[in-house]
Amino acid sequence: MFKQAVIPLLVSAGLLASAPFAQAATNLVFCSEGSPAGFDPGQYTTGTDFDASAETLFNRLSQFERGGTAVVPGLATSWDISDDGLTYTFHLRDGVKFHTTPYFKPTRNFNADDVLFTFNRMLDKDMPFRKAYPTEFPYFTDMGMDTNITKVEKVDDKTVKFTLKTVDAAFIQNLAMSFASIQSAEYADQLLKEGKAGDINQKPVGTGPFVFKSYQKDSNIRYTGNKDYWKPEDVKIDNLIFAITTDPSVRIQKLKKNECQVTLFPRPADLKALGEDKDLKLPQQAGFNLGYIAYNVMPVLKGRTDANPLADLKVRQALDMAVNKQQIIDSVYQGAGQLAVNAMPPTQWSYDDTIKDAKYDPEKAKALLKEAGVPDGTVFTLFTRNGGGPTNPNPLLGAQMMQADLAKIGLKVDIRVMEWGEMLKRAKNGEHDMVSAGWAGDNGDPDNFLTPNLSCEAAKNGENYARWCNKEFQDLIDQARAESEPAKRSALYEQAQAIFDKEQPWIPMAYPKMFTAMRKNVEGYHQSPLTTNNFATTQVK
Repeated sequence: MFKQAVIPLLVSAGLLASAPFAQAATNLVFCSEGSPAGFDPGQYTTGTDFDASAETLFNRLSQFERGGTAVVPGLATSWDISDDGLTYTFHLRDGVKFHTTPYFKPTRNFNADDVLFTFNRMLDKDMPFRKAYPTEFPYFTDMGMDTNITKVEKVDDKTVKFTLKTVDAAFIQNLAMSFASIQSAEYADQLLKEGKAGDINQKPVGTGPFVFKSYQKDSNIRYTGNKDYWKPEDVKIDNLIFAITTDPSVRIQKLKKNECQVTLFPRPADLKALGEDKDLKLPQQAGFNLGYIAYNVMPVLKGRTDANPLADLKVRQALDMAVNKQQIIDSVYQGAGQLAVNAMPPTQWSYDDTIKDAKYDPEKAKALLKEAGVPDGTVFTLFTRNGGGPTNPNPLLGAQMMQADLAKIGLKVDIRVMEWGEMLKRAKNGEHDMVSAGWAGDNGDPDNFLTPNLSCEAAKNGENYARWCNKEFQDLIDQARAESEPAKRSALYEQAQAIFDKEQPWIPMAYPKMFTAMRKNVEGYHQSPLTTNNFATTQVK
C-alpha cells in the first residue's frame, strides 16, 4: 500500500510555490486512512467515502450542526410537516451555486429540479439517468426510504414536497445524512447527452465548501476552496489535500513532520506520546460507534452445497463463549475502547443497559459444538480489513487472537485480509463465514443502527452482513420508526435489542473512543460524534 510521503508529489504537480503546504496558512493536508470507492455519496455507506465526497463537496437539505447531532437548515432554510406526519414541505435556499469546474459550468443556481433529480434517481430504476448509469443506493434502500417515499414533487423553483407512505420519526435526520447529498440536475443532463453518466461518480459537482480538482487512487485527492460558497465565512483555506495513507504509524510520522496537519485513528499505543507532544493536540470523545463480528447465518452459503453451521444458534452461542473479548479489547484497543454487548453503543438513546455479555467459557462452547454436530477441524473464513479504522485500530491482531481462541475449541479460522472497499463488496455478496465490521451512527437516531445493519431489507444485498432476518425484530423496528413519542420508541427498541441478544447474529466486540490527532496551529476543526470529517471552517494559523 502507499506509504510514501506526499509532499514531493504535490511539489512536482506545481501546486506549491517555494514552501510546502504544511507551512502555508491557506492550505491544509489531511492524512486520510483509505481511498474512496468514488464520489457519488448515494452509492456508499462508509466514512472514508463520505469524507471525500459528501462532507467536502456536497450539501443536503438539512444538516447536522458542527460537532453534534442536532439538525439545522442546509440547502433548505426551513420545512413544514403535516399534522399526520406524512408530508414534508421544504423551502429551498436562494442563491446557492453549483461548482464551476473544467468539466462543468452551471448556467443556473440550485433549485427544486436538483432535489427531484437526486431523489428520483434513487427511487426510480426506470429513470433515464439511472438506466444510463445503473447503480444501487444501499443506505437509501436499507432504511426503506425507497418504499416509504411515495413521491417527490416540485411546488415551485424554491419549494419541494415529499409524501411518505408511513410516518418516519427520523425523516429529517435521515435527509441530513451523507447519502442524501444534492446533485446537480443540469450536470446530470449534460452527462446523459455526452453518454458519460458514470462520470457523476468520478468527476463530482456539488454545492459544498470545496471543489473537486483531482484524484489519484491510493495517493491523494485535491480540492480547492469554493469561492462562491453560500456560506463564505466557512471557507478558510484555498487548497485541501487528502494524503491517502493506510498505515497508521506512517500517518503519525507525517503529522509529526508537519507533512500533514490532521489525521485520524491513531493506534492506541501512540496515544500517550501524541498527548505529550507540545506541537500536537488530541481531541477525543466517547464513540458513537461499535466494532463487531458478523456471522453469515444463511442456511447454505453462496457457492457451497453443505449446510452452514452458523445458521445454528448453538454454534453462534459457542463461538461467542469461546472468544475472549476482554483480552482482545485490552490488546487491540489498549484502553481506547470498552467491551460491547449490544447492537448500538451506550451513547445512543434507547440503549438497553440490562443486556449482559455471555461469560467466556471454552468448555461450554465445546459442549455446544458437539450438540450441534460440528466436527473438530471445521474451517470458517474471517474477512478483515488491512489497516486500522474508527471501529478497530488493529483488525489483523484482533482476527489472529480470535483465531487462537477458536483453535482451543477445535475450530480453524482462515483469515482473509483485504482492502476495506473490497472486503465490504465481497461481504455484501455473501462470500464470508464471518466478517470483522463496524458501524458509526450517522444521524443520532437508534433506527440508524438497527435498520441498516439488521433489517430484512438490508439482508438482501445491503449492510446486513449477517444476512439475518427476524420477523419479530423487524416488526418492532418498523413500529418504532413510525412512532413519534420518544419514550414509546425507546421501549420498542429495547425489545428489539433483547431479540438481537437472544439470536446473536453478531459478536459485538467494542465501543471505541474517538481520537483525532492534529497540529497545535489547526483551528476551527469540529470533531463529529458521527465520525465524518468536514473541513469547512478549518484553517492552519
